Amino acid sequence: MRACPAFTSCLRSLSKIAHFFELLPTIIFAMTIPAAPKKDRAFDPDNFLATIGTGRKILAVPKKQAIFAQGDAADAVFYVQKGKVRLTVVSKIGKEATIAIVSQGNFFGEGALAGQLLRMGSAAAMTDCEILRVEKKTMMDALHREPTLSEMFVGYLLARNIRYEEDLVDQLFNSSEKRLARVLLLLAHFGKEGVPETVVPKISQETLAEMVGTTRSRVSFFMNRFRKLGFIDYAGGVEGGLQVHSSLLNVVLHD
Repeated sequence: MRACPAFTSCLRSLSKIAHFFELLPTIIFAMTIPAAPKKDRAFDPDNFLATIGTGRKILAVPKKQAIFAQGDAADAVFYVQKGKVRLTVVSKIGKEATIAIVSQGNFFGEGALAGQLLRMGSAAAMTDCEILRVEKKTMMDALHREPTLSEMFVGYLLARNIRYEEDLVDQLFNSSEKRLARVLLLLAHFGKEGVPETVVPKISQETLAEMVGTTRSRVSFFMNRFRKLGFIDYAGGVEGGLQVHSSLLNVVLHD
């Protein structure tokens, strides 16, 4: 029997929230470790996440190339310096689901810090990416030693947990049309600091259906409606990106 897409999506949202709470003890412990004596040069978390060093290296990952696979050893944390990364999980019967799309300035693979020995899902580049790989020990040492990095990392986890809670509410109370509009707006970074990326990299309707918790045919129907109403445009060209207009907010805000 095939599971209901919306029910499956709700379960994914609940599992993501549970994953956040798995990480909390590790981060709280890190923040309670006494800070090391002050050095002459203040620690800059942005510089730490932008440069190579002991236990840190930058990976140039071309579009569609795997970064890690489900079942690989969970021995590092990753930080997106440039590009977008798709996170997926495959069930025992071979069904694949997209659980998140991670963009510039975000972490992924942090389950390694919560005691995960093997990767619970896979990560692959949606676009050409520059990824900082930080070994588990290096990241843990930095979190213990540098309060500014700990605060930044906890802020990221809290913001993502809020997103997961919003995803769950979205699944429980909103129509598939509103959920699709919200996913497109999030992919285009509307509502976040900075200028929205109005052109979203090419993404299949199957992937959108997995993220929304509905069928591909419903996604196709709503995408055609959004295009006819002028909410989105297909950018075309080699990348075949999707242009998202702020007017799509009307679908989310309309009761």
